[in-house]
Amino acid sequence: MSGSVQTDTWEIGVDTAELVVRGIVVGLFRENCYIVGSRRTGEAICVDPGDEPDQILALARDMGVRITKIACSHAHLDHIMAVRAVVEATGASFLLHPDDNKLAEQLPLVARQWFDADVQPPPKPDFPLRHADDLEIAGIQLGVLQTPGHTPGSISLYGGGMLFSGDTLFRGSIGRTDLPGGDSRQIIRSIADRLLALPDDTIVLPGHMEETTIGAERASNPFILQELARRRGE
Repeated sequence: MSGSVQTDTWEIGVDTAELVVRGIVVGLFRENCYIVGSRRTGEAICVDPGDEPDQILALARDMGVRITKIACSHAHLDHIMAVRAVVEATGASFLLHPDDNKLAEQLPLVARQWFDADVQPPPKPDFPLRHADDLEIAGIQLGVLQTPGHTPGSISLYGGGMLFSGDTLFRGSIGRTDLPGGDSRQIIRSIADRLLALPDDTIVLPGHMEETTIGAERASNPFILQELARRRGE
């Protein structure tokens, strides 16, 4: 599955004396993988290594950081296919919400059914990601927000003015809910109750497509506008 598309990398609009954040687009699904690193210690969290592990590892080297934690927003194949390779190359801990463990275990079957490809499953998670947990690496703290709907175990990560929204919230849209385990009412509740509680200037870094902000989505996302109108009784 790797190496089938041209890989893009970019610098996120959050870059301080302590924190460096970069994104890379990987795989057939053009999935956004992110690396959040500490300039002081060189440690980093990799969010959603979906494919092309060599490119992800090369980006970490270019940033001057070493990946010590891997956190996946959910366990669809386009977000976890590179987990095993990155773990084996770095020794990083793998974190996933337990409600998506079964999805992760099904990765080889899904890859064969969809692509007739042999893909190894990710290793078993070292730690579960649960709502209100904090992930910290040398001063970098990301809070876990449980945001089910796209999958039962979908989570988002918030910290440093950034939200890694996985496939829950996109620019002008929301994640699909027609795959097994999806729930359309649940995903919109997750967004309205948890993500819209964040400041409007929060930078939203989704699992696909371009970044946005909470304020922009509150003002113009048609799914959010419909839900807010429903809650007002309109």
